[in-house]
Amino acid sequence: RHSTRSDSRSGESDRRRRPGRRTSHAADPPLSHRRYPLTAWPPENLNFLSTSEPGMSNDPLPRPRLKKTIGGLGFLSLAFGSMIGVGWITALGDWFQHAGPGGTMLAFAAGGLLMILIGSCYAELTPMLPVTGGEVAYAYRAFGTGKAFLVGWFLAFGYLAVSAFEAVSIGMVLAYLFPQLDVWPLYEIGDWTVYGPHLALAFLFTGLITTVNFLGVGLAMRLQVILTGLLVVCALLFVAAGIGQGSPQNLVPHFADGSLAGTWKGILVVFVMAPFMFVGFDTIPQAAEERAPGQPAARLGLYIILAIIGSTVFYVLVVLAAGMVTPWQSLIEEKLPTATAFRSAFSSPALANLVLCAGVIGLLTSWNGFFLAGTRVLFSLGRARIIDSRFGDVHPRYGTPVQATLFSGLITALAACLGRGALLAFINVGSFCISVAFVGVALSLLRLRVIAPEMERPYRLPAGKLVAACAAVGSSLVVLAMVVPASPAVLRPIEWAILAGLCVCGIIFWSVGRPQRETIPEEDRARLILDDR
Repeated sequence: RHSTRSDSRSGESDRRRRPGRRTSHAADPPLSHRRYPLTAWPPENLNFLSTSEPGMSNDPLPRPRLKKTIGGLGFLSLAFGSMIGVGWITALGDWFQHAGPGGTMLAFAAGGLLMILIGSCYAELTPMLPVTGGEVAYAYRAFGTGKAFLVGWFLAFGYLAVSAFEAVSIGMVLAYLFPQLDVWPLYEIGDWTVYGPHLALAFLFTGLITTVNFLGVGLAMRLQVILTGLLVVCALLFVAAGIGQGSPQNLVPHFADGSLAGTWKGILVVFVMAPFMFVGFDTIPQAAEERAPGQPAARLGLYIILAIIGSTVFYVLVVLAAGMVTPWQSLIEEKLPTATAFRSAFSSPALANLVLCAGVIGLLTSWNGFFLAGTRVLFSLGRARIIDSRFGDVHPRYGTPVQATLFSGLITALAACLGRGALLAFINVGSFCISVAFVGVALSLLRLRVIAPEMERPYRLPAGKLVAACAAVGSSLVVLAMVVPASPAVLRPIEWAILAGLCVCGIIFWSVGRPQRETIPEEDRARLILDDR
């Protein structure tokens, strides 16, 4: 539909409106005088709907709001704790197999650099539009409803892929501490057996994470701060022990493949996992609207960059410490190679258990952070009536997104049924989805620099267009590396199947949400997403 109508149609519509009700016609100031200028809203992108259409209410839609309780330490703990997770314990053997310790450290250093470029884009956009579901708002402000849904959908399921990864990993980590959990085999997927106690633990912890996020963001943030502090202390202890008591000779050969071509292939395989392993700094934009009174939006970008730098240092030091304590080739086939390295090198179950304690803590901080972020993206899409509006419901007492939280818990529990055989699939599909979203964020910054240069920017990124272009190219290369058939990092059949299922679900959600999308004017949707910014 178009916003222009014939004179007779306009007159008839005006007569149908209630007296005194604001309309979007000549009585209002022109769009170019509002905070969202005309140049930022090309009709071909947003398809403005007239408020006079049949079935379209003239009443302004209420904007559901979440509780504002997150402080600076909460934001920093949310980002850093989400970025660490448990992958450094469960996936280290795969990294060493493909790239060796030297190649793995190079891959993570390069991945950290790419994340800093992407994080710099967030550092400008987040204070500029500090609303729930940040990436949805950026894409909507720059490109309109369709692109906002695309970015939000891939991002939400990238987060849920991390949540599923943690649900499967909890049983693996605890079974290393308590081997008696490896009983009651239920079924096999690939070469891996799914055990009853592992599945029960996945369901139990999924229920706990869902409950914590249901009961309020204040409780979730207190838990996040405590667990992140414990994680840092444990990590410092075992990294110091590994580097101080280990030998550089255990790092030789530094790369898994002796040839130059093989070395670069191995580094690329680990590098494309970087979006999955580093993702977490972008949990800050999801909760930006929930910052406590007195917490300036301008600091959000600083927290993002600090979290990226801290996590890059963490990953490089963990790889170095694990590679130094024992010959790295012996860790490739281990279930939990990082813990095995410390146990075998020092003949100390205590050090291995310290690593596992750090792993369990990192697992919970990552799980809690990504679960919260995923619910906020779905909430943002629902509040804007881009998908079913029930996803935008807020609990009247706890101030949390009810349906989005329950839906995320259900998807996590179902995905956990795939077992350990799907761990690598969760990593690669999550990396793909998150990289697509990162491309959208970088392109949104580029476009907003052009169409909305007058928007208030608490932080303006130096050489912003160049940085955003580099971030978009880097993220696009990760996506291409996973879809080009000749690439060593191309998705496997199970990963294509998961991605296809995700796309089908996206088409269904988009189609089901169409009637609600068409019943509100675009100005209302802009207010629901951007909060009049």
